[in-house]
Amino acid sequence: MATCEHVRSIPAQDPSPTTPQGCEECLAEGTRWVHLRLCLGCGHVGCCDSSPMRHATAHFEKEGHPIVRSFEPGEDWRWCFVDELIV
Repeated sequence: MATCEHVRSIPAQDPSPTTPQGCEECLAEGTRWVHLRLCLGCGHVGCCDSSPMRHATAHFEKEGHPIVRSFEPGEDWRWCFVDELIV
């Protein structure tokens, strides 16, 4: 079974979302999103890969913060971009 060492780098408490009302870039650009992801490295809120602009992945590629969690109500899962695993 694959494991992810990156989970050790995330804080015990999730960071505060920088834009709790939605995807930071979509809000600025006037574009839309499908689902939201919260970066556990810095609190950036980005849209998922099913969204047209894929801002959560773009944030990972730019900043290198490996783990996001779903920012959707009722969902409590985390994804590691580096290991491509739910953690």
